[in-house]
Amino acid sequence: MSRFPLPRWAGATVVVEPPATGPGTWAGGPSAVVHGGETFLAYRLRRPIGEGRGYANVVARSGDGERFTTVTEVGKERFGGASLERPALVVTPEGRWRLYVSVATPGTKHWRVDLLEADEPEKLAEAPAVTVLPGDATAGVKDPVLHFDGRRWHLWASVHPLESWEHADRMSTWYATSPDGLDWTWRGVALAPRPGEWDARGVRVSAVVPVEGGLLASYDGRATAEENWEERTGTATAPLRADGTYGEFEPAPGRPCQSPFAPHGLRYLTAVPGRIYYEATRPDGAHELRTEVRA
Repeated sequence: MSRFPLPRWAGATVVVEPPATGPGTWAGGPSAVVHGGETFLAYRLRRPIGEGRGYANVVARSGDGERFTTVTEVGKERFGGASLERPALVVTPEGRWRLYVSVATPGTKHWRVDLLEADEPEKLAEAPAVTVLPGDATAGVKDPVLHFDGRRWHLWASVHPLESWEHADRMSTWYATSPDGLDWTWRGVALAPRPGEWDARGVRVSAVVPVEGGLLASYDGRATAEENWEERTGTATAPLRADGTYGEFEPAPGRPCQSPFAPHGLRYLTAVPGRIYYEATRPDGAHELRTEVRA
């Protein structure tokens, strides 16, 4: 298998500016899908801690993959959440639109994933919210990545252990399958931190691309708690098993891809045919949502 396409940085286009300047202000966490000749992009907007955190998920559309028009927006109040993280946007085989929303539980480090479903993307904000990945008292769940193989749904999500408030930033990626994208069966850890490596503190699969014999993937990683929110991006591969499920990811060797601007965050890389989208640190410390044309 080849490698997941990584940013070259030069020649990239900023598709969404952050809502303000400075650290803690972000536009990013993209999830993209091409449907009916258009690119649809779901993303998260965030203000610093104390000023609102992740306050909205936005769905937008574009004819060229660069200039987007907002279709709909949902705020954290819609879910009773303290913050929203990266959404996941998919279209089902029946043509239904789904937005999987990561919601922070107020006063805790816990996260869950709620689902909005509608027959048109414009109606997602009106759809009832259904919790599909609740987590529990021991773990928070967020940032799902989904793939439908024609028979069943596959999901990779970031799981955060909650036994310690101080160490709740730690994360690994778990794998689940479902017949309908609603009721999920967990199948275990798909990607874990590697002691002594650049991803020793946490790993989060951000996108998967099916290829012959398995998957290509991009993933976020960090070595320390201080690098939380400024993860770098690496790549990995996973084999397709005989039963149609996927095995654990094997990270590619080498250093991760990062922004040239300190503290060098480049994360939530995702791909559609011919393009990649990602969130990256800009010179003032804010995060912007960028795209590049990539084969």
